Amino acid sequence: MNVQEVIQEMNEYVSNVKKSAKFLLEKVQKPPKIAIILGSGLSGIAESLENALSISYAEIPGFPLSTAPGHKGELSFGEIHGYPVMLMNGRFHYYEGYDMKTVTFPIRVMQELGVEILIVTNAAGGLDPDFEIGHPMLIKDQINFMGLNPLIGPNVEEWGPRFPDMSEAYDKELRSIAFLAAKELGIGVYEGVYVGVSGPSFETPAELKMLRSFGADAVGMSTVPEVIVARHAGIKVLGMSAITDRAVSDDLKPLTAEEVIEAANKTGKQMAKIILRFISKLD
Repeated sequence: MNVQEVIQEMNEYVSNVKKSAKFLLEKVQKPPKIAIILGSGLSGIAESLENALSISYAEIPGFPLSTAPGHKGELSFGEIHGYPVMLMNGRFHYYEGYDMKTVTFPIRVMQELGVEILIVTNAAGGLDPDFEIGHPMLIKDQINFMGLNPLIGPNVEEWGPRFPDMSEAYDKELRSIAFLAAKELGIGVYEGVYVGVSGPSFETPAELKMLRSFGADAVGMSTVPEVIVARHAGIKVLGMSAITDRAVSDDLKPLTAEEVIEAANKTGKQMAKIILRFISKLD
């Protein structure tokens, strides 16, 4: 692909993002200020939406379809504690065959809609041997080990700088509020570094040992691209992982996606409570 084709492709991408945002703005009553990416097991938070409106990805111009197990594939809009909120139920993964621009397409739409805070959740394996299955982990930092960066290619100055700062990928103030919310609810939470890998195969013992040596506390196959683009867009990020399995090289057992989803569903109920209390405390 030559330079002209690359530029044309990016122009089409920007056009599609704006078409999607325009379509959604015509449908919703209030533009969202908070967006929540619901990882596996978090779909129940949609029940807390007031004046809810759900729109299938298939209805939205430019939106791809989610094929990951446990993901519904729709955007929901409404209010939580008076805040206009957008829920993304079904994210797009690099392992599904999407390129990074498509994986992060919804984040660009959020940016066009005026989202100021992104709450991103996921299911992750606990690399820290002290992490127990079924507990949430607040993400304090991340490692991009997916092999690609979603910002590669022409930079759209309207959306953000060519070389965005990542010194605070996950907002410290938002994390402090989430810690307080969890404490008030009596829910114990971990704090740690999330490493994103491409997947879809689970990691070998040698790979887990390597990732742990990098300083990572949990490993998953999402989140990192979305957070990079959100920070490029100037959106503040709160991240939370459901620890669904022990990803410890010396104590590794065979794992299936069904087991991960089951553990995520249980942990997701705790995470949903934390998120709802977190939003109530933003004022």
